[in-house]
Amino acid sequence: MSTRIFRVTVRGVFADLTPEQRAELLSRAADHDVLRAAFTPEGHLSYDLAARSAFTFRFQDSGEAEEDILEATERAEEAAKTWLGERGYGYKNLRSSAEDLSQAPLGKRQRRAAARQYT
Repeated sequence: MSTRIFRVTVRGVFADLTPEQRAELLSRAADHDVLRAAFTPEGHLSYDLAARSAFTFRFQDSGEAEEDILEATERAEEAAKTWLGERGYGYKNLRSSAEDLSQAPLGKRQRRAAARQYT
């Protein structure tokens, strides 16, 4: 059985931030810029608090079976809640989506490379 790679995105909205929390997030905004976004095992947070109060965590996880994506999603949600909770950041509207990369459609280059393997 091969290992499957999962990408899990957890989105939400900061809620009831104190002025100090808001200032802290704004001071670290460059570290959490969407242009630096990446799927990582520990999770990567991105936001643009100056524009809106939404945030996104991106996690990469793995499993052996298709059903493991559900557990990966739960782990990602718990990790996001823990990160926010440890810092006292309120949040709302938390929702997740996950993708099994083994099921993702191939891009144009990948289709060409696959076709060359069989000719």
